[in-house]
Amino acid sequence: MRIISGKYKGRTIEVPKNFKGRPTTDFARESLFNILSHMMELDGAKVLDLFSGTGAVSLECWSRGAELVMAVEQSVVHVKAIQKNFDTFQVDGGDVIKADVFHFLKRKDIQYDLIFADPPYDLEGLMKIPDIIFQEDWLKDDAIFVLEHPDKMDFSTKPGFVQHRRYGNVNFSFFKKISS
Repeated sequence: MRIISGKYKGRTIEVPKNFKGRPTTDFARESLFNILSHMMELDGAKVLDLFSGTGAVSLECWSRGAELVMAVEQSVVHVKAIQKNFDTFQVDGGDVIKADVFHFLKRKDIQYDLIFADPPYDLEGLMKIPDIIFQEDWLKDDAIFVLEHPDKMDFSTKPGFVQHRRYGNVNFSFFKKISS
């Protein structure tokens, strides 16, 4: 895995050999960030990366100038790997939090410009994630929420839904919080 763009473009993201998960492919991540570049400014943004896995989305945001990057992951192995990468890439404007995402989302502290979630595709409660993000007011006005999900799920009736994109087996649904 590599950083697609920004100050760390081309640098490798270390992934532990015992990594258990389904990392977003470089191709899908590059497509995601191409879309995001037309929707928002990452420079100076506050980013929340839920179900962080490898931390690749967090690191990509940091490379592109995000001011704050918070990675939330439940697996101890993944948390340690993300922290090691945060140290390597000198992510001093962020943190790696070991937590169950649903418990984390009950204790809102700040609002974010971008929230990305890449839950396990078989996660119980996956369909509720957009509802929780909007009901608990995790997004700033005009902020973006991106959910990676399996093809069989349709989020088009959820509040704030903007668009759906598919890249092979990777599906992204984009949501936007409209200014009040």
